[in-house]
Amino acid sequence: MKVAFAGTAPLAAGVLERLAETQPIAYLLTRPDAPRGRGLRSGPPPAKVTAERLEIAVHQPERPELPEPVDRVVVCAYGLYIPSRLLEQSLWLNVHPSLLPRWRGAAPVERAILAGDVETGVTIHRTVEELDAGPIAAQEAFAVGDLDAGGVYERAAEVAARQLGDVLADPVFTPQAEEGATYAEKIAPADRELDLADPLDAWRRVRALSPHIGAWTTMHGRRVTVWRARLDGGAFVPEIVQPEGRRQMTYDEFLRGVR
Repeated sequence: MKVAFAGTAPLAAGVLERLAETQPIAYLLTRPDAPRGRGLRSGPPPAKVTAERLEIAVHQPERPELPEPVDRVVVCAYGLYIPSRLLEQSLWLNVHPSLLPRWRGAAPVERAILAGDVETGVTIHRTVEELDAGPIAAQEAFAVGDLDAGGVYERAAEVAARQLGDVLADPVFTPQAEEGATYAEKIAPADRELDLADPLDAWRRVRALSPHIGAWTTMHGRRVTVWRARLDGGAFVPEIVQPEGRRQMTYDEFLRGVR
């Protein structure tokens, strides 16, 4: 069985790393290098970095194309629409970090944390033209607890690789329910602003946007990104912050600088 992988983001890199331990990967399909970081220098997608380290061939077309036929394509956080003509050429299995049909769409992990979901999980489903609506081959839940988005993605990568090992060769599909479907919209600028008058929401927002996006507020007259916080007796307590134009630091360090 010949398997390819289509992915771009850190979650894709994590799944690819683990899957490649047990399953040969013919090649990686990923998005082109793009400007990244404060200097906006062109850099490779995380999945490409992992693939090159594992000596997996990398293809970066502007639009999805299969450079050679394969039996399966594992899709994970790829970020490009797969046209129907490609879906007809191979069996495409999508790794989605939610308990579908809840949180279809672009930001399922972030939206689950923001909503205060007690659990989330990973769903492996057949890729179809409708967004995240394909029949399900595997699904597994796990507790969100106090995890931030980075922790949820790491757990999801572990679960997904194990699920794929079970279903890649001979998946059995169950139709996905439409009842209970919700959609995880992309994170917008307004989603990043903390409301310190609502400690529970602020705590969830920090966790949902860490360590990859960042939630911000104004403290002592300065715009500050809060990367880690806790609830203490119902109060919101920042722990790791980053004043605009500065490095990350503890909240105590920030306060000493203010004084």
